[in-house]
Amino acid sequence: MKHQMQILGMAAITLLASCTQKDKNPEIDITAKTDPMAIQAPVDSASTTTSVEGDTSENALDWSGTYTAVVPCADCPGIKTDVTLNKDKTFTLNEEYLERNVKNQDKGSFGWNVSGKVITLKGKNSSYKYRVGENTLTQLDMSGQPIDGPNKDLYVFKKK
Repeated sequence: MKHQMQILGMAAITLLASCTQKDKNPEIDITAKTDPMAIQAPVDSASTTTSVEGDTSENALDWSGTYTAVVPCADCPGIKTDVTLNKDKTFTLNEEYLERNVKNQDKGSFGWNVSGKVITLKGKNSSYKYRVGENTLTQLDMSGQPIDGPNKDLYVFKKK
């Protein structure tokens, strides 16, 4: 009887240990009847890019079109500037220096930042950043910060 109790005790301990032991590296059992949407593979956060969900200027606004402003100029009354954004992410830039009879034109492509709010124009001769708003473009400095100072409102382009 004592021998039977020892065997029964050892069997109970073995059963208990096998039920509670945790696997340090669990494998996904694809034959198990679980919700396939609930199975997620580990994610390497260093190699993924975060995309913004919800409405952004890129996906929620009618941003294509021509925008115009007269931006400040150091040695003339201003630079009449037209920026045309096309749906294929190309642009045309026309600049006319007032009272100097100087005109510049550039073409190129633009890209959106990760947040979908700022575009960067990359042309042959020009590189500008703009925050895209409802029927407006606001010119930013090249680090992507708003231009500050008493003339900051002159950097807001209106859609034609």
